[in-house]
Amino acid sequence: NGYALEYASAELRSNKQVVIVAVKQNGYALECAREKSKADKEVVVEAVRQNGCAMGYASEALKGNKEAVIEVVKQNGHALKYAFSTLQADKDVVIEAVKQNGHA
Repeated sequence: NGYALEYASAELRSNKQVVIVAVKQNGYALECAREKSKADKEVVVEAVRQNGCAMGYASEALKGNKEAVIEVVKQNGHALKYAFSTLQADKDVVIEAVKQNGHA
C-alpha cells in the first residue's frame, strides 16, 4: 500500500517515480512525501485522482496556482475545498469542479 512511503528514506520520498507509484495506490501517501513532491503538479494530480482529500497535503503554492487547481478539480471536484479561497471564488475553477462532481 502507498503508505509504505512513510518508512522509505528521505531520498526515495523525494523520488518522483516512487512517490507517483505510492499515491496511485493511496492518495494519502502524499502526506509522507517530501515537500518537492507535494509541489509537483503531476504527483498531486495522481494523488487526487486516487483520493480527492489528498489535495490537503499539496504545497501551499500549488493550492494557490489556478492552472494546477483546475487540473486537480478535473480529477476530483471535491478537491476544490483545499484550494485558496480566491480560487474557490474563481468562475473557471468552480465550473471545472462542478463538471466533475455536481456536489463540489
